[in-house]
Amino acid sequence: MTDGAAIAGPDGALRCPWALSTEDYVAYHDEEWGRPVHGDDALFERLSLEAFQSGLSWITILRRRPGFRAAFADFRIGKVADFTESDRARLLTDSGIIRNAAKIDATLSNARVLAGWAPGDLDDLIWSHAPEPGPAPRTLADVQAVTPESTALSKALKKKGLRFVGPTTAYALMQACGLVDDHLEACVARLA
Repeated sequence: MTDGAAIAGPDGALRCPWALSTEDYVAYHDEEWGRPVHGDDALFERLSLEAFQSGLSWITILRRRPGFRAAFADFRIGKVADFTESDRARLLTDSGIIRNAAKIDATLSNARVLAGWAPGDLDDLIWSHAPEPGPAPRTLADVQAVTPESTALSKALKKKGLRFVGPTTAYALMQACGLVDDHLEACVARLA
């Protein structure tokens, strides 16, 4: 049992406790989570995957990410925006992804909305909500699930017509894409 502080992994390096439950998490934590992500397609992928994660564990999504990428044309907005009803039917039977009709529909709808935006607009909108860096969290109890910035980002995305982008999903996106650095103070990934 941990008090939520950074703990030593098999290599002796201190990490956020959630990162040590599987090897998949260690790699994701060390190499991706909290690192800046830019580009509309890359952010569309992260936004979509965070929406699919809603109500599930992130490891479920992480392990199916190759399947998601294959099913959703590597999350190229223009390609996904052109998906047809037969593509939707294919997605609903694809065992390589989460076959949730509401989440699939939201992803397709979001791609259609984003296809009408100018290049860089999604990147600009998301990154305009990055807060000023604050103190590093010392324990998991110091990490919030929702912030004023994630609430504002959620509202901005919804106002532009995007779906499945609530404040908690928006904050998870902010964490995953490096808008905030929620690696714990003693975590090797923060110190890197």
